[in-house]
Amino acid sequence: MCRQVFGFRLAMIALATPTALVNANDGLPTRLVGAAVVVTFMTSYVLFRDWERFGPLLLRHPSLLAADTLFGALLLTAAGPDSTLAYVSVCTPLLAGLVYGWRGAAVFASLQALLLLLIHAAQEDPAPGITESALLPGLCVIAGAVGSSLRNLMLRFGAATQALTTVQARLAVTEAVSAERARLAREMHDSVAKTLHGVALAADGLTTSANADRMDPALVRQQAALVARSARRAAAESRELLADLRRESDPDEATDVLVELAARSRDFSARTGLTAVYRPTGAHAVPPVPPAVARQLLMIASEAMENAHRHAHPTRVDVSAGVHGDLLRISVYDDGRGLPPGTTLEQLRRAGHFGLVGMVERAASVGARIRIGRGGHPKGTEVRLELPLAALTTPTA
Repeated sequence: MCRQVFGFRLAMIALATPTALVNANDGLPTRLVGAAVVVTFMTSYVLFRDWERFGPLLLRHPSLLAADTLFGALLLTAAGPDSTLAYVSVCTPLLAGLVYGWRGAAVFASLQALLLLLIHAAQEDPAPGITESALLPGLCVIAGAVGSSLRNLMLRFGAATQALTTVQARLAVTEAVSAERARLAREMHDSVAKTLHGVALAADGLTTSANADRMDPALVRQQAALVARSARRAAAESRELLADLRRESDPDEATDVLVELAARSRDFSARTGLTAVYRPTGAHAVPPVPPAVARQLLMIASEAMENAHRHAHPTRVDVSAGVHGDLLRISVYDDGRGLPPGTTLEQLRRAGHFGLVGMVERAASVGARIRIGRGGHPKGTEVRLELPLAALTTPTA
């Protein structure tokens, strides 16, 4: 929304600049107006183009907006309050309300209204009426109130969205854990249960052979060995499944994602010959991650490294992970040739390239957000995965 405000300012400044330059006196006044045009226009353009980069600077230093207001007043004095530039004055309190809240809106609305009243008072002939003089100052006050109200609404909407994202992440984690338990149940049915059924059949055959009138010792030994092998196999399968269940329900048995990422990076580098460097980030320790969730996170990271090796032809792969704010962030960056411009998941799906599609689906299954693109790098591809830490506090038992 702030970017749109600066877009409107750019249009109004471009329309009013000829009038401001024509009305300015020759010599120094013309140069001052020209400088004000350049500074105001370039400032608006930079903030319009790179608001995410320079917006925090404006947020920390309200004096920058005050200086911009004074430059705008110089332009308005030259162009006249009846020009299109007069409507730019409404943008200042609107922007102040969006960025600084009601206090900032009140200060800049008062400042802008005072400047407009002074400009109207300085007009020689004809003298503006009270209604005409108070119109734009009144609009500035209204714009400041609107900006402050929009800021409050957006903050509330952002808080509600964050709460909804956290709830969705917790539900997704719970569903992932439940799905993993269902998988273990299926594996128990398909492996241990069937193996035990085979043990029972082998034992029945051994009983029949042992009770025969003419017992064949070789056949009995063979059937007894089969029973022993089947029983040992069932015991091994049971231990493996019980160990998985214990890791699912016991937080102390959760997966250390950082250790696993480091190990996978080393294995990838040794296997492919491509340099893969892992480094931890963030100022806080990563909490234990449920195995069902950790499996999806690690699979995404592994798939990102494999995609880089197969398709991007990079010279190195950088893997990082850590806690940033309330998010567990995992990043896999390669300095290869990057994705073709305009690539979409639907295009990849139709072309039969399911690697990136699978990563997106895995991230969605645990409530994580994934970004695939260049990111802040000049080239290459970064796969950035972010999972709310609140999702990891959900009980899995």
